[in-house]
This record gives sequence, structure tokens and C-alpha cells, in this order.
Amino acid sequence: MVTYREHLPGLGDLTLEPVRPDRDAELLHGWVTLPRNGFWGMGGHSVDDVRAVYAFVDGLDTHHAYLIHLDGEPVGLFQTYQPEADPVGERYPVRPGDVGMHLLLNPPRGLARGLTAVVGPALARFLLRDPAARRIVVEPDVRNEAALRRVRAEGFTFDAEIDMPDKRAQLAFLTRERFEADHPTPETA
Repeated sequence: MVTYREHLPGLGDLTLEPVRPDRDAELLHGWVTLPRNGFWGMGGHSVDDVRAVYAFVDGLDTHHAYLIHLDGEPVGLFQTYQPEADPVGERYPVRPGDVGMHLLLNPPRGLARGLTAVVGPALARFLLRDPAARRIVVEPDVRNEAALRRVRAEGFTFDAEIDMPDKRAQLAFLTRERFEADHPTPETA
């Protein structure tokens, strides 16, 4: 079941589909255990461990996991969460309208270059389609220089470094106003 669809010029149709743990565990395991995805924190997980993690997420009303597809090809994992129901919410003053996200892209080699710069805004549009959403929250590992560069390039404002259960993280926020100023829709341009 497709939750969201957006055409990305030059790339094709991006779709988000809820992760189904039994169906997707092997695919996700293949991604989260790659050395380059070590910051995801699941490098030592078995397929059954990955299935159990996403079965747990699937049972929550406050956290959601989606497979990202481009023209039907799985290229990534996108997770959303309500910060007040997550450990990050214990480490900063959560505001009404905050929504958290995690992104792991694992595209075929031919799509890798510049993909985040195109997919990132589409995912932000997905999150901000809810009028109550006011600010996107991320907390990448402070050692993940690639993620920090991407977050900064997307217009996030860096806040404090925080200690999470499994990492030292850089808290960062992207307001609806900043996103819409940087990515006007045809109606607002």
C-alpha cells in the first residue's frame, strides 16, 4: 500500500510504502549491516533481529517506517517519529508540531550521486503535508560527517549536541518556514 507518491523530475516516481517486517526484513538487513551504514546502529543484527525491531516499530502509533521506492525499485528506509514519545524528546524541549525523521538511502550505484538532495525535500514535503507539523527534528551521530553535511545543506539549524542511549548526536531543526522559503511550490513561487 503506497502512503505517498511524488514525481521527481529526472528520477521518476518516488513512493513511500510502510515497512512490512516479515516481507522486508531480509532487504533491510542487507542495508543496515553494510559497513557504510554503520551509523544506523544495526551492524551486528541478524535478519531475525531486524524483523523484530521493525515489528516493534510497526506496533507503535508514534513511530513509522517506510520503504522508499524510485519507479518501483527499493532505494531506502525512511523512519518518522513523534519526539515526545522517543528518547530524543527527553533531551530537548519538544514543541508542538515537532516531527522526527531518520533516513538511510541505499540506491543502485547509478542513482547514488545527488540522490539525497532530491529525495530529502520530497520527504520533507511528506512530513509537512500535515498542517500541524511545524518543525522537522533530526539527530545524526556527531561522527557522521556525511549526514551532518547533508543536514546543513538542507537548511537545518544546528542546536546542541546531545547524549542518546547509543550515540552522541547533533540535534538539528528545519522549520516549515525555512523549508518553504528554500523549496517554494509552483503555487507559492
